[in-house]
Amino acid sequence: MTMRIAGLFLTALGALAATGEMRGLALPTARWFFEISRDVPWLNVHLANERIFPWFGWLSTALLIACGLLLVLCSWLGGPRNPVTEQRIRRFRAIKRGYFSLVILLFLGGLAALDQVVVGKRALAVKYEGEWSFPAFQPGTVKNADYGMRGESAEAPADFRELKRRLEADGSGRVILPLIPYDPTGDTLPARSRALEQRDGLYYEDGDSQPFSGMAATYHNVEKSLIHLRYSMRHGLRSGPVDGYDPDGSAVYSGDYKYGSLVRDRYSGGGAKAKFLAFTGSELRAVKYHPAPPLPEAGNWLGTTSQGYDVLAYLYGGMQVNFKAALIYLPIIYLIGISVGMMMGFFGGWFDLIVQRLIEVLSNMPFLFVVIIFSSVVPERYKGLPVILTILIAFGWMGMTFLMRSAAYRDRERDYIAAARVLGAGTPRILFLHLLPNTVAILVTLVPFTLSGLIFALTSLDYLGFGLPPEYATWGRLLNDGLANLSAPWLVTSTFIVLVGMLVLITFVGEAVREAVDPKKFTYYR
Repeated sequence: MTMRIAGLFLTALGALAATGEMRGLALPTARWFFEISRDVPWLNVHLANERIFPWFGWLSTALLIACGLLLVLCSWLGGPRNPVTEQRIRRFRAIKRGYFSLVILLFLGGLAALDQVVVGKRALAVKYEGEWSFPAFQPGTVKNADYGMRGESAEAPADFRELKRRLEADGSGRVILPLIPYDPTGDTLPARSRALEQRDGLYYEDGDSQPFSGMAATYHNVEKSLIHLRYSMRHGLRSGPVDGYDPDGSAVYSGDYKYGSLVRDRYSGGGAKAKFLAFTGSELRAVKYHPAPPLPEAGNWLGTTSQGYDVLAYLYGGMQVNFKAALIYLPIIYLIGISVGMMMGFFGGWFDLIVQRLIEVLSNMPFLFVVIIFSSVVPERYKGLPVILTILIAFGWMGMTFLMRSAAYRDRERDYIAAARVLGAGTPRILFLHLLPNTVAILVTLVPFTLSGLIFALTSLDYLGFGLPPEYATWGRLLNDGLANLSAPWLVTSTFIVLVGMLVLITFVGEAVREAVDPKKFTYYR
């Protein structure tokens, strides 16, 4: 049943990816194969008519459909489930810590697969002039002019958060945004602010017992972060320089305060100074420059990064990168490691010796230096997840080869292998239909720990600055950002909790799988 569900999922994902490409739709998760194929130059081909053929996207789609159909076919033709397998599944479910950790991981994987439905600045649906459109599922650029915006920003990409405020204000339409209406990267937010309250002549932040010290301002428009007057506050009083700006953002006023009283000022704008100072566009608000702390009232539940990105959206983007990397990395290194390891043990002789020497050479190469060299040599436009995964795969397949070699070396002289040879089975059939099923216990035990190693490697490389380019949201870069801004503890705290939580869940699953497949788990010796 599990194999059949996995096969149906892969087939459906491949079919959605192909349908979205042919129909011009950006479907959640399914769009990724063709997007990355277009973004990375060596994963596409330029045709004569200046069109781009995303060969990697079509290849990935074909592999998904083929693997899915193969799994479904094997589930129908495989006969009844092995009693030993059923016993192992029951043991795994009995280990509640590992079982519920797997459920949580599957839920997180499903959440990451929803993609722009959960996180993104493009609206899921817009009702404008009586007609509905679905910008989040359109691959092209949607402009402000498409929704009646005029002026200099008309040709800019549509700002759906501003459009939502405008349509809701005049009741002329409706905008449905994702749960987190920010992109993980490339969506720099204006400086955030929080209203101050005045008590006994002093200004306080909401809930604070100490008077406010820092930057405060009144605004022409709070949503657009158009500052009217900006003050320096000390112990709840205006103290220090003050700057004033007109609605266009031009500086027209300056002055100095001392202990809450204006000492001197100068005004150079149009109109009367008294009228400029009397403008009350907003109450006095504490200005939170990036990285800004958590501001639930502004929609930033975990604050913002030093680049002005929403932390919650950034963490979600980092989770997506890890799951995408795992879906590519794990099948490839297990295919290489299993194949090479079984051939080493089955053939032995000169083949075994040559591959062992090759593995020894590769395993003694300094991994970090190789990554640094590749990061320096590869042009910026070619960098991306495929390049980093290629480097990781080049060094990641060797760990399981000796385990598979030992299993193949142990079983190659057994009776069932000899019987297969007598019946005329070829080497590929013996390796993959007879030897491989007897090593499943080894493989399923290794998978969780390989996944945790991948996440740790990606995070470490991004933390050191040799990982993915800035357009990818990564936990390592966010951790680096937090350590570079120790006055913003929410960055390190949120990243640490998410990273450690993910690794702990994977470790729990790995421990439970190891106990479930242990043949001595419930023996007399226990």
